[in-house]
Amino acid sequence: MPPLPMPDDWQRALVVAAHPDDIEYGAAAAVAVWTAAGKEVHYLLATRGEAGIAGMSPAEAGPLREEEERRSAAVVGVSEVEFLGHRDGVLEAGVGLRRDLAASIRRHRPELVLTMYGGPTWTPPGVTPGYLNSADHRALTQSVLDAVADAGNEWIFPDLTEERWSGVQYVAVHTIDPEPPHVMDVSAGVEKAVASLTEHRRYLEALSDEPVDEQARRQIDMATLTEDSARRVGFRLYWG
Repeated sequence: MPPLPMPDDWQRALVVAAHPDDIEYGAAAAVAVWTAAGKEVHYLLATRGEAGIAGMSPAEAGPLREEEERRSAAVVGVSEVEFLGHRDGVLEAGVGLRRDLAASIRRHRPELVLTMYGGPTWTPPGVTPGYLNSADHRALTQSVLDAVADAGNEWIFPDLTEERWSGVQYVAVHTIDPEPPHVMDVSAGVEKAVASLTEHRRYLEALSDEPVDEQARRQIDMATLTEDSARRVGFRLYWG
């Protein structure tokens, strides 16, 4: 069965990730296309990514990575970036994270909630050994799926002051599946996606001696370039 197109009948989206730079590894290409079409997109980060740069203390890395994410978001037309301030590396899927996510969903009032891939590995099924996915990613994805329902139920987290929001039409998970159920043509957003990832300059410099611009382009190619030379990103979709 061929993949279905990503729905377009929404106006406001909230993109939720665990760390600064998570969105930039492919999903930002879709964001660039959406904002160019006049859609409103906000970012929500569970952590500040303060444990993400070897040799740099969390006290120094946190503000730096937060600023890199704000610049990165601006490149693809996102002006509102919220950080929940959970501790990087030890996100826990559970009530505490769900509560904070539900409060943010109520504040931003999106029709589409997009979050990042949260599977156990970055390796296709059946391939072993596999590359493990981050514990934070796994915790966040499940909590986002749960928090969408929490945001619309006045009897869950009744202490929240934000008015309940049941207007989420779709919940999308950015997927690495080679045959995703929903796809989106992001040809028009590729260059902005590369520029957006490049804004994480200090983070990328710590990962490799390869020039940052080359790293960014290679990563976006890996995330979007298909065998038929098209540019697509894939999603798994759920009703809100």
